[in-house]
Amino acid sequence: MSGYVQLVLAQLRIFSRNRTVIFFTLLFPVLLMIALGSFIGNGSGVTINAQLLDQDQSPASAELVRVLKDQQVIHWTEGNHEQQALDSLKKGDNQLVVIIPKGYAQDIADKKQTAVVAYYDETNMTTSEIGISVLNQTVDTVSKNLIQYKQQVTVEGRGIQAIHLKYIDFLVPGIVAMMIMSNNLNGVAGQISAWRERGILRRLQSTPLHASTFIAAQITARLLLNGFQAFIVILIGSLFFGTQVNGSWFLVVLFIILGTLTFMSIGFIIAGLAKTPESASPIAGLISFPLLFLGGVFFPIQNMPEMLQPIVKIIPISHLATALRQVMNVGADLSALWVEAAVLGGWMIVAFIIASFTFKWE
Repeated sequence: MSGYVQLVLAQLRIFSRNRTVIFFTLLFPVLLMIALGSFIGNGSGVTINAQLLDQDQSPASAELVRVLKDQQVIHWTEGNHEQQALDSLKKGDNQLVVIIPKGYAQDIADKKQTAVVAYYDETNMTTSEIGISVLNQTVDTVSKNLIQYKQQVTVEGRGIQAIHLKYIDFLVPGIVAMMIMSNNLNGVAGQISAWRERGILRRLQSTPLHASTFIAAQITARLLLNGFQAFIVILIGSLFFGTQVNGSWFLVVLFIILGTLTFMSIGFIIAGLAKTPESASPIAGLISFPLLFLGGVFFPIQNMPEMLQPIVKIIPISHLATALRQVMNVGADLSALWVEAAVLGGWMIVAFIIASFTFKWE
């Protein structure tokens, strides 16, 4: 136990004495977050995203869908499940949910007044009012064309209390995920390969120290470092920009642990494959740099091209960033994040098995 504690303390001292490590693993992400948060973090866009549910599935409702999609102000997507659409509205993914009710065509045929239901975000009234106004004008035009300018179809607005998120709320969890990936994937690969080249690992192997003790000490030190850095980022986000953790701190810590173990395992694979520290860093950079942009650190992954979506859905950082955002911004519990936990756990197990075969003391 004393050897384990000494190794943990030694690793932490190495971190604290290396100014380059401190800058790139803590100060640089914090400065990046402050810079992006100051310039665009508090801004709010005017893009109106809406989901359209046609519950009538009639020629009349299909014509209304066509007319709605022809106008350019609102970006429409079609859905089938009302509850999923309302959940998306509450999370801020959409600003409107428009439902064409069952019986729409029959009411028109019977010359009865019918209503298109529009759920809107009460916390973002500027965008919602624009969307409702455009919707009213479009529906009014369709209605007047139906029965000689006598309004038959109306819009019934229903407000929903949604979560009002700014870009900085999106950015802070992404920065935490980026730090976890960079610290462990790049850091482990570079450090272990450097120790191997300098003969430190060979000397450790010749001592009574067990490999499990060495690896456990590495994991503990990096968990402590990642936890401290994540706390600093979240604290600065709260003090400077008013961000907050709406969900469980336990889940935040859980996903920090899962992310650390996953990227540490990948870092050990790179360290095992790289022959020198000079080759380890480029390999780690070649892997981590694309993941920053594919993993949804700086912008939503749903906005990426369709051809990249299969890749986005399997890489670990996208699930880590998503889980942290869901916990911090939405307050999601583990029942809603089991997919993210399972994917990270799967990556961790597979990478650990591969690392156990590729790791070399010399």
